Amino acid sequence: MKYDIHQATTYSYASSVPVARHVVRMVPVERPNQRVVASHFAVEPEPVEWTETRDFFGNKVVHIRIETPHRSFVVKTRARVEVDAPPDIAADSGPSWEETRAAANASLDLSGRSPAHFLFPSPAVPLSPAITEWVATSFPPGRPMLAACIEVMNRIHAEFTYDPRATDVSTPPLEAFEMRAGVCQDFAHIMIAGLRGLGLPAAYVSGFLRTEPPPGKERLQGADATHAWVAVWCGDEIGWQGLDPTNALTVATDHVVLAVGRDYTDVAPIGGVVFGSGRQKLKVEVDVIPMPEEPPRKGPAVPPA
Repeated sequence: MKYDIHQATTYSYASSVPVARHVVRMVPVERPNQRVVASHFAVEPEPVEWTETRDFFGNKVVHIRIETPHRSFVVKTRARVEVDAPPDIAADSGPSWEETRAAANASLDLSGRSPAHFLFPSPAVPLSPAITEWVATSFPPGRPMLAACIEVMNRIHAEFTYDPRATDVSTPPLEAFEMRAGVCQDFAHIMIAGLRGLGLPAAYVSGFLRTEPPPGKERLQGADATHAWVAVWCGDEIGWQGLDPTNALTVATDHVVLAVGRDYTDVAPIGGVVFGSGRQKLKVEVDVIPMPEEPPRKGPAVPPA
């Protein structure tokens, strides 16, 4: 699939802001099965300092300093991205979850994609005995890792209510778990907390969903904002697999990755410090538009022999 992505995030402030510093993770980068054909990133007002880096997990990070007094801050991203479907993998193939746990704990890989970095509690995902116990019922002895994780994904989708009013960005996973309600961030954090409680590697992924569903399919939850899902490591042979508990989907060509980390704090689209007073309002607009397939080009006519 090839997508045109249009994203605009606007912060409106109650009073003028004289100085601000921002850290922005809103630019997609090349990843397995994902190619960035073109991208453009801009902010308003114009910054006096602009630095682009890559963090430990390979995410593109833009550091911005603004010294122009302003009542709004706008971030716009335009990108064309191609997403390839990953190889089909049977859920009951691959190692058991016990074998996966042992392999992850024995890993000597220290790169950003190593499962070792995603085994332990992180700032937004503390371990919770209640969540671990709930997740553990999907992990009987010897069950394949991927099959068990898919069941957890489906249980969250079936038992939890998507409700943007139930939580906010700071809601702990246990609180959302007890309410059985929340949004994609909450569902991803709950699934990650339960898997890590069993000693299994799970990463937090932020990105976009295609805006328009394929013919005959329902519109996906979270399609008009940045989205979040989970990546689980299923051993060296299968590797990382994306699972979307909000929509009960294995990640294929409907998802575009922005950033990967241990939890939301590693991949927050926008962070920083604003010097000002009063409240602020946030407006997010996202369109992920599938591009039509180009017809095959015809070569010059060949006269008959």
